[in-house]
Amino acid sequence: MPVAQPSPVASASVDPGRWGRVDAEGTIYVRTPDGERVVGSWQAGAPEEGLAHFARRFDDLLTETELLAARLAAGGGDPKHALSSAKTLRDGLDEATVVGDLVGLRDRLDELMAQAEEAVTAARSARDAQRAAAVARKEELAAEAETLAAEATQWKQAGDRFKAILDEWRSIRGIDRKTDEQLWKRFSKARESFNRRRGSHFADLDRQRASAKARKEELVVEAEKLSDSDDWGPTAARFRDLMAEWKAAGRAQKDADDALWQRFRTAQDSFFARRSGTFAERDAEFSANAEAKRALLAEAEKIDVSDPGGARAALRRIQERWEEIGKVPRDDIRPLEAGLRAVEERVRDAAERQWRRTDPEAEARVAQFRERVAQFEAQAEKAQAAGDARRAEQARSQAEQWREWLTTAEQAVRQR
Repeated sequence: MPVAQPSPVASASVDPGRWGRVDAEGTIYVRTPDGERVVGSWQAGAPEEGLAHFARRFDDLLTETELLAARLAAGGGDPKHALSSAKTLRDGLDEATVVGDLVGLRDRLDELMAQAEEAVTAARSARDAQRAAAVARKEELAAEAETLAAEATQWKQAGDRFKAILDEWRSIRGIDRKTDEQLWKRFSKARESFNRRRGSHFADLDRQRASAKARKEELVVEAEKLSDSDDWGPTAARFRDLMAEWKAAGRAQKDADDALWQRFRTAQDSFFARRSGTFAERDAEFSANAEAKRALLAEAEKIDVSDPGGARAALRRIQERWEEIGKVPRDDIRPLEAGLRAVEERVRDAAERQWRRTDPEAEARVAQFRERVAQFEAQAEKAQAAGDARRAEQARSQAEQWREWLTTAEQAVRQR
């Protein structure tokens, strides 16, 4: 924390009465060029204590101002932050509840703001200069990389120099993103060009064979580890991938290649022989399961659906036994499941037909229609007896309409 130097603005707490006053009611005033302004009220003690309290608050503002000035002078703070803080202090003076030299403090803050603005401008200039230097250095490094990519034949020394350039490149900061990306593309393109030339130079047959031998040794080690695996599906797929990688690796020296191939084939054959034995046992078990499910399906197809409740109970027991049997060969899954679903649908249809035949709502509708027919027929007879032919005809027409609806409802019940 920078140490604040003595301020050119007088401390208010030394002589509060110089800058303000307090009246008999405890109201505190500060003197300004425009006259007195009320800054607060003091009821907690003697009026002079209130005046001293507001003077100390002014001194707090003064201390904060001088600390900003000290940081700015020391160059340890952000000048933009100092400018913002000073402006905030100055803009708040008109309503500040303090007693002190407001004119002097305002002038001091104006001075501090001017210094901060100069520091902001200087910092901006320094950043611009730093950026220009950084751009220039990266341009030099990119140009050197391009020269190495096009002309270098001392591969190790040039490769070491590319690494050194990259290390220095990463240490350079302060460049805008667009410019930095453009320069990086130049360097990266040069490095890739150099790597391609160097790789081509060393791509002779001896190196290819050594690389093939090393790769095939890795594949053999992995194959031997996999030969004891019981994870049949993924391991078989991995062996197929290993074979493809083996062919892609190229040929090593003949003696080494033959020996490695023998090891690879031995590991592969061991795994697939164990898998074949396991699959044979599993297929035998699955085939037995299929026979058991076929027998169970034949039993299910004999279920008597004339008693839907009994049929559902019988089907439920068969379904439980079906699940207990276990898996079957893949080719048998679909026909067996389809057969059981057909039985399930037959039992369900029988239950639905029974429910429709005994549906109380349908029976209630038939009874309601029959009752309405009887009502209108009775009304027709009564009207005819009273000599009201018009009402009698109207009642008979309504009875006929309800009779048609009754016939339709009765047919629907019989057809369920």
